[in-house]
Amino acid sequence: MVQWKAVLPLLIFYLLVFYEERAATPSCVVVPHGGVHEAAGDDPEDLKVMMVANLLLLGSKAGYLNLFFRDYYLSKFFKKSFASLKPDMLLVLGDISAEGSELTRSEWMPVLHQLHRMLGPFLSLPFYVILGDRDVGECSQLNAKSVYWIAKSFPGLDSAGCGDFEVSNISFVSLNAVALLCGNNGLRFSVEKVIERESIDLQMDIEGATDKLNELKKFGETFGNFEWRENAMSSGSGPVLLLHFPLYHTRSNCNRDGIYTRSYNSLFERTETPWSRQLVRTGPYELLHTLPPNATEYIFQTLRPRIVFSAHSQQFCDRTHPDGTREITVPAMTWNARDDPGFVVATFRKNRGPVTISHCSLARESHILIAYISLLILLMSMMLVAKQTQHI
Repeated sequence: MVQWKAVLPLLIFYLLVFYEERAATPSCVVVPHGGVHEAAGDDPEDLKVMMVANLLLLGSKAGYLNLFFRDYYLSKFFKKSFASLKPDMLLVLGDISAEGSELTRSEWMPVLHQLHRMLGPFLSLPFYVILGDRDVGECSQLNAKSVYWIAKSFPGLDSAGCGDFEVSNISFVSLNAVALLCGNNGLRFSVEKVIERESIDLQMDIEGATDKLNELKKFGETFGNFEWRENAMSSGSGPVLLLHFPLYHTRSNCNRDGIYTRSYNSLFERTETPWSRQLVRTGPYELLHTLPPNATEYIFQTLRPRIVFSAHSQQFCDRTHPDGTREITVPAMTWNARDDPGFVVATFRKNRGPVTISHCSLARESHILIAYISLLILLMSMMLVAKQTQHI
């Protein structure tokens, strides 16, 4: 009996370690597109990109629940995802901080340190970040100096919070989507200049460099009104576009793992914020907020994106726009936002074929808590039985 009592805590410990390892491993499913189930096979020359969003880090304001539970598991999620999926690049599509727009520079530093600790092995990969509304604030808070300071803390971003980069011959363009919501704001004008410049670069080989450079000189007189010229590029021939806010859409239908649905409110996605998630509040903009129609059309006409990746809504969505452009909305990867976090893995084929999208789900916070409570009850019950047996 004494030996059995000595082994019991060790048995519970190994059960807990085993469960944590299983719970931290993502479950991924390839999302069919156009009724076609795409192959998930990997080619060494393909580019596999892991995309996450809405980390909502609290930095120095994190309480015990976040420090010793949620942040602990988020770090394990990143490590297990890196080990099991072996991605080539990581993209974070905004809302790194839960309330970054309200933080001073000194308060931002713990958030950045927290981010680096969580990413762990991903820091050895190409790593890019897009700014979200929680990071830079709404239009009334949007300040060029603060955006520049935050942007320079991350690789690949310019002073307006935009970026362009190329990995494995695949071009990516990231835009400060928050600035595109604002009216007569200098940052919005800077973002529109980036869009037009990218469009001209893409058309250089089609219409000739001289004419396009002349158009760039004329652009300063028109870009503030979302005016554009006819684009010779075909739809889908442009770069991969990265945004925080989804593009404007008229239909609420979206594909969630092959199942079309109109519902935005599941059991754990109620309109009211659960008490355990009220620390991060709702952010400057509604979760269903999108870019305005004129900005969306402007982007389609000028960039002709191959595929669009957005975030903000905190849930996964696969939508095809009227011109055939596919948009993937990346879900939140934190229990601070939803009970069932997740992320997206996009595989870009070497032959510029269709992009394969995998939606990866992580363990529900409620399931983890139930498992811990069950193990605690089991331990207490076995100790009680052992104590009663000892008295017999």
